[in-house]
Amino acid sequence: MVDEQLIPRGIHDLKTLEAMRTVPRHRFVEDAMQDQAYGDFPLPIGRGQTISQPYIVALMTQALELKGHESVLEIGTGSGYQAAILSRICAKVYTVERIDSLLVQARKVFDSLHYLNILTKLDDGTNGWPEYAPYDAIIVTAGGPRVPDPLLEQLADPGILVIPVGDRGVQDLRRVTKKDGQLTEKTIEFVRFVSLIGDHGWDRD
Repeated sequence: MVDEQLIPRGIHDLKTLEAMRTVPRHRFVEDAMQDQAYGDFPLPIGRGQTISQPYIVALMTQALELKGHESVLEIGTGSGYQAAILSRICAKVYTVERIDSLLVQARKVFDSLHYLNILTKLDDGTNGWPEYAPYDAIIVTAGGPRVPDPLLEQLADPGILVIPVGDRGVQDLRRVTKKDGQLTEKTIEFVRFVSLIGDHGWDRD
C-alpha cells in the first residue's frame, strides 16, 4: 500500500508513511471486506459512511505537518482509521463522531490496539470540542458547505486545519493556516467525501 499507492503519488512525510505502515487498516473494516482493506479505494463501514482510501488519509495527514508534540482535533471518527494514524504521530487525538454505533466500534478497536492517546466524544462535530481547545491541528473527514466558525476559533495560532469544502458531490480539500491572527487557504486536491452534518454543516438528510 505504502510503496505502490502513497509514495508514487507524492506522500513523502516520513512520519505519515511510518504511521501508514504501522496501523493495521484491516482492523477498521468489516470482516467480509478485510481482503480489500489495503486497496486504493474507499470502503463502506455502515450508516452511509465510508473509510477513505489510503491515499486521501495520508494526504490529509501529511498536510497537517505534524512534528509529534501536537494535540489534534478530528471531526468525524467514522471507522477510527484516520484517528489511529494521527495517534501514531502526535501527542493526543480528540475525535468527535455523531453516530453512536460507529463511535462504539472505533473505540473498541482503539482499545484493542492500545491506542490510548485517543479521546472520543459523541456529539455534533461542527461545534468542535471547546473543552480541550486550542488545537495545534484540526482535520475534518466529511465535506461541508463552508469551514465551520467554531473550528476556526478552536484552532491554535499558529495552527493548520484541513477540510473538504464544496457541495454534496465534489469538494475542494482545503488547508487553512492560522498565523498571527491571519487565515490563509490553499486548495490541495478535488475530493469526494460524505456530507458534514450539523449546526455548521449540512442539514440532516
